[in-house]
Parts: sequence; structure tokens; C-alpha cells
Amino acid sequence: MGLRKYFTLTRMGIIEALHYRLSLYVKIIGNLLYLILIYYLWKAIFHSAGTDVVNGMTFESTMVYLVLASALYGFMEMYVVWEIGRNIQKGDIVVYMLKPMEYRHYLFWELSGSLIVGFLTTVLPTFIVVAIVTHGTIPLGINLAYFVVSVALAMIINFQIDFMVGNICFFTESIWGINMMKQVIVLLLSGATIPIAFFPEAVKNVVNVLPFVAIYDSPLTILLNGNGDSAMVMEKLLIQLGWAVGLTILSHIFWKISVRQVTVNGG
Repeated sequence: MGLRKYFTLTRMGIIEALHYRLSLYVKIIGNLLYLILIYYLWKAIFHSAGTDVVNGMTFESTMVYLVLASALYGFMEMYVVWEIGRNIQKGDIVVYMLKPMEYRHYLFWELSGSLIVGFLTTVLPTFIVVAIVTHGTIPLGINLAYFVVSVALAMIINFQIDFMVGNICFFTESIWGINMMKQVIVLLLSGATIPIAFFPEAVKNVVNVLPFVAIYDSPLTILLNGNGDSAMVMEKLLIQLGWAVGLTILSHIFWKISVRQVTVNGG
């Protein structure tokens, strides 16, 4: 019975995601346009470099990385910050706080339905197409199981970061600018827009100690690992686990601090 309530929320999220099919189609079309843009951008970069390998990556491996990163972004983006901001501004947050389930858990499981829909409509088709088109660029072995575990940890990390950013709305009552800044930072420092391999060494050393790299770069590195480097895989999974646990605790503490600022506009 304990898990049943969570699965009920997940089912509600799936139904809601499928109900707004137009937004799903728009997201897919927007993703395709983005992929066309980065294809020609990186093709120009490699052409100007005058070599087939840049920072240890070929044009094909770079495109595989970025295409899968784009699919993961579409899959993991749950718009948590916007949801929290709307609930706070409308005063609905008080109703959620009175529910027997902690708001953070309620929000995660309610939005988990969109994750399942996103996986089936974005990640899985993209993975299949890339695997077929590139003829074996993606190794098919135990790395797939590690990849699934890594993505699960990345989802937790991404959600906790979004949840903490959303809590800032308790203090500002406005979230647009803060969320835009968060998205830019995460997309840039996580490897979603530029592979970490292309960063200058000094910047790379800083990025590798931040949690953002564990959201996209770690799962993709594990997935594309074809040399059987189990030590590297275990290291990345342990780092992700550490960030997942640490950020979960931190977001819980920040939530307790933030709710003390609750005010309902209009009384």
C-alpha cells in the first residue's frame, strides 16, 4: 500500500503528459531543429580544425554524444522550477503542505509520469536510430545496465537541483530570471551543449568537482565506454551516488528553511 500511492501519482503524470500531445509534438520538432543546428555547427568546427580528431573525439562521436545528450535533456526536463513557482505565486503551496505526503516527494512522483513518457518518445527512439545509423558506435553490453543506473541517479540529482532553485521563489516570489540562469549553467557545465572533453584543462578540473557533470556527461561517458573500463564506471557511479544523497539531504534542509517564508498573496 505504501508504494501504491506513489504509482498512482506516476499514473496521473502519464495520463497528463499524454493528454497534452501537442506540447509533446512541439518538443520533438524543436529537438529536431536543434539537432540540425548543432550538426552544421560542429561540422564547421571540425572542418576549420583541419583534423578528424579534436580533443580525442571524432565528428561522429561528438554528434552521437550531443544527440544523446539532447534526448536525455528532453527526457529529464520536468519543469520543476516552474511548477513550484506557480504553486507559490497562486498560494496552492499551502494546500500541498497540508497533505500527508511531503511536497518534494509528491512533486517528484507526480512528475515521474512525464519521465516515462519522455523515455518512450525521446530517449528510446533516439538510441535505436543512433545505434542503427552509426553501425556500432554505441557498444551494446553491460554498459547499458550501468547506463540505466547512471540515468536514474542523474534524474535524482537533476530533480534536487531544480527543487532547490524552485524554493528560491519563497524569497523572491519570482522565478523566471533565476530559472533561466540555472538552465544556462546546467546545460553548459553538464556537457549537454558542449562535451566536457572540449573544455580547457583548468575549466575541466573545476567542472569535474561540481554536480552538473553527473547529470549528462557521466551517463553518456558510461554508455559510450567501449573499452571495458570498469574502474572508471564505478568511480562515476559512486560520485553520482554521493551527489544524489548529498543533494537530497541539502534540498530537504533548504525546504525546511524556505517554508518559513510562506506568504499567501491576497490574505
